[in-house]
Amino acid sequence: MRAAGGDEVPVRGPVRAVPADVVLVALAAVDVGLQLDHYTPLESALSAAACAALVVRRRFPLAVFLLSLPAALFSSVVVVPLAALYTLAERGRDRRLLVVCAIASALASALPWPLSEYTEDDRFWTFVDFVYLLATAAAPVFLGQLVQARRDAADRLAEVEEAREHERRLHAQGVLARERAQLAREMHDVVSHQVSLIAVRAGALQVGAKDTETRAAARAIRGLSVTTLDELRHMVALLRASGGRTAEPAAQPTLADLRQLIDTSGIEVTLKGELPSGIGAPAERAVYRTVQEALTNVRKHAPGATATVCLWHEGDALGVTVVNTPPTRPVLELPGSRVGLIGLGERAENLAGSFEAGPTPDGGYGVRLHLPTPTAESGTTG
Repeated sequence: MRAAGGDEVPVRGPVRAVPADVVLVALAAVDVGLQLDHYTPLESALSAAACAALVVRRRFPLAVFLLSLPAALFSSVVVVPLAALYTLAERGRDRRLLVVCAIASALASALPWPLSEYTEDDRFWTFVDFVYLLATAAAPVFLGQLVQARRDAADRLAEVEEAREHERRLHAQGVLARERAQLAREMHDVVSHQVSLIAVRAGALQVGAKDTETRAAARAIRGLSVTTLDELRHMVALLRASGGRTAEPAAQPTLADLRQLIDTSGIEVTLKGELPSGIGAPAERAVYRTVQEALTNVRKHAPGATATVCLWHEGDALGVTVVNTPPTRPVLELPGSRVGLIGLGERAENLAGSFEAGPTPDGGYGVRLHLPTPTAESGTTG
């Protein structure tokens, strides 16, 4: 749902909101009903409409508040304007609009009605009433903003906890991968070597033995040793692959994996441009890691922001630019070592390129990777 300030606001469960809406509308109806004797038919209809509009105040907070102003002007009703102000403050993010609405509510309640009866002698007391009513209108505004800040903090903490859990899983996977790689090395260097010696000795015994039973036993031992050695080699290959020790280029991220990275980032990302084929695995990995680190930082430090990933190729240079918009939700100050950005800069230098990162004029953040176009003779690796 989009609130008055133009920001997306989560809609709470309708089932839980129904009892609160019923009680609030009932209180507003009682508040208005106590003053019906002083209303004209038009004023009664507008006041009743303002009470009924409280049901949809979460979906249309600004419209409901504007509808409450006539009720505040016609009489001294309290529930309708204060409820409308609270909902607008709890849903909206434009503080200037909230100040204007609080002043409008206090002014509508302070002005005498009908306006034709307003005299010069009423100015002082009207001003006094306006000051007190403005202080009263500020209370639901502050309360609504407090509830909104609490909700934003809870959502942000949930995102931080989710990111930490993801990092813990990655760390656990890294530890497991290193253990598997170490186990693969031990199996290859020790176990496989010993089984190979058994097979060689069994073969020698099979050739040199004189009696039939010994040759048969040696043949069986050699056959089992060869089978065991094949199975060990297969297990070592699997452990190396799962442990990240495979030397196959396909195990490293490439530009073909960029779309999946963007789709699973949890951020609204626009991908533009493309890079020529054949730029080399080091350059592809550098582009991938730059986009990966940039989107990770957007999620951690710019909640609610959108990002644009632009792949570009100009003459003898190529690279990627990632720019995000300012955050739309409050940002919690989190510790950061900037190791990721430093690593991207070092990777770019290894490829004879450059890396830049910094805030944008509109309050967002941008990173840019610049690499020379690899040539057929280039042997640079990264």
